[in-house]
Amino acid sequence: MAVVLPSSTNAGAPPPVATRRARTGYFLLLPGMAWLSVFFAIPFVTLIVTSLQVPGATAGSYVPGLDFANYAEAFSEYAEQFFRSFLYAGLATFFALCIAYPLAYFIAFKGGRWRGLLLVLVVAPTFASFLLRTYAWRTILADEGPITTFLNNLHLLPDGRILNTWIAVVAGLTYNFLPFMILPLYAALEKIDGRLIEAASDLYASAFTTFRKITWPLSLPGVVAGTLLTFIPATGDYINAQLLGSTGDRMIGNAIQVNFIQFRDYPIASALSVMLMAVIVAIVAVYIRRSGTEDLV
Repeated sequence: MAVVLPSSTNAGAPPPVATRRARTGYFLLLPGMAWLSVFFAIPFVTLIVTSLQVPGATAGSYVPGLDFANYAEAFSEYAEQFFRSFLYAGLATFFALCIAYPLAYFIAFKGGRWRGLLLVLVVAPTFASFLLRTYAWRTILADEGPITTFLNNLHLLPDGRILNTWIAVVAGLTYNFLPFMILPLYAALEKIDGRLIEAASDLYASAFTTFRKITWPLSLPGVVAGTLLTFIPATGDYINAQLLGSTGDRMIGNAIQVNFIQFRDYPIASALSVMLMAVIVAIVAVYIRRSGTEDLV
């Protein structure tokens, strides 16, 4: 009786089904890769190329070049706005976390059947235009408004006003990006098993110890995601500083906007944009590594 041995040429080849599945996976990646290429990779490369351009023969024109001095010039001219952006964004992120964490905790653990409604109320302000909401804060923080009048009666405002100060800019940033802090925190807190908290109580742990040992560590991915979603857009924002602050409260976003639109100094504006992205990427990398949530990258 003859025995048919498998062909040696096909011994190491993957089965046809596995090959088709692998090809299907690559095909599914194509739309996402095309989107990233068109709306991220190509604009990013164009931004870098523009940041190295040199002045052309005619006034206001620029030609391709390798003028790295644009970065030094941009930083030396707008260093103050650069550092102010990170300061204001950091303050807004801190205040947003202080406000959002108790609110997200209440919705996750005490909301009950009202969770859906409470989450809708959190998201509802974002249905209005970002610009419209910022204009509304001009009215809320006006010199004759109720908040300013109340704080002046308590002698808590050294200059007697909030509008056109750094306080108004930070308040606007905190309010506008607050939902981006609340939602990730709620998602992380809602996943915590309530039996863990009950077990800590059965072991005579205090409320503070339970929070420090169980709730806070388990909610840390939400904290990291929320702070990043708040800090990154707040750093590059220019609407709040433009509408709520004075000329001395301008941020790096305002410098980029002015150079692009008003001065038409595209290399300087592009250099500022590239430096801003580079610093943000470095901060995010260090922050995620120090927080122990590398799996979020």
